[in-house]
Amino acid sequence: MSVAPLIVEVVRSGFVESVHRAWVFAMDAEGKPAVVHGDVAAAASPRSSMKPIQALGMLRAGLALDGELLALACASHSGEQFHLEGVAKILAVAGLDETALQCPEDLPLDVATAHRVLRSGGGPARVTMNCSGKHAAMLSTCVVNGWQTSGYLQPAHPLQRAIRATAEELTGERVAATGVDGCGAPLFFSSMAGIARAFRTLALAEPGSHERRVADAMRAHPEWTSGTTRPEATLMRAVPGLMVKSGAEGFDAFAFEDGHAGTIKIEDGNPRARVPVTIATLRALGLGLEAAELTTLATPPQFGGGRPVGELRVRGPV
Repeated sequence: MSVAPLIVEVVRSGFVESVHRAWVFAMDAEGKPAVVHGDVAAAASPRSSMKPIQALGMLRAGLALDGELLALACASHSGEQFHLEGVAKILAVAGLDETALQCPEDLPLDVATAHRVLRSGGGPARVTMNCSGKHAAMLSTCVVNGWQTSGYLQPAHPLQRAIRATAEELTGERVAATGVDGCGAPLFFSSMAGIARAFRTLALAEPGSHERRVADAMRAHPEWTSGTTRPEATLMRAVPGLMVKSGAEGFDAFAFEDGHAGTIKIEDGNPRARVPVTIATLRALGLGLEAAELTTLATPPQFGGGRPVGELRVRGPV
């Protein structure tokens, strides 16, 4: 196993135009390290890849969600209409509406949906921000417990303390640092190895347990954790048993029900290298991934004048 970062090349017209470095940690079905690139023991920022762990903390605290709405609580959603309706349902059960959300205003991630919003005279809103499903679930958890909703994003709030305890249990590590995520929620730093252990725990848990409910909801409803046109949904539809969650700044975390699990971090934060490295890692683990729809995701074409003139590729063996 190598500790050097994995190299990703962007090739245009036969020349290497740009280079990204990736850190990778992946375990085999027995939980033993199988692929290592970079300093995977250092504290890392998982960003939205932490959402399934946050959702588990909320379930343990009494949140009553399942199926597609639980998947939405784990989501960095695209802001499509069904996502917005789901957020409204989560809030309505708690007796709240979107005015209670404390995530920032944003346009939908889905470009076509964002264009429709702007053409209709709309603009950025809290409910269309990609983390609104998580925030709605956080508010609902507060209502169930009788906790104040006004300060639910503060690290000292009972909700965030419960989530932190869950993160430390699943990663097997003390939180290395607490920051602020893009949505305003506390961001708990852990090692890439720790996040991989947490995802593995979710995927291997007993059916019906809170942990397994999170994994099963994500696998059964991949469009709800991302969007109908997002690569995460394509991956989970094409690869049976895969649970994957992306995060900002080039982070990915995945697990299979057989025990394989791993994390990816693109060192410079550029998201274009994230999915190709994830697919290369899965293939290095011997997990197949021969589905035709994954070819473009594995080696995305680079365009010039509207036609392919190069590709993004992972250099050398993973």
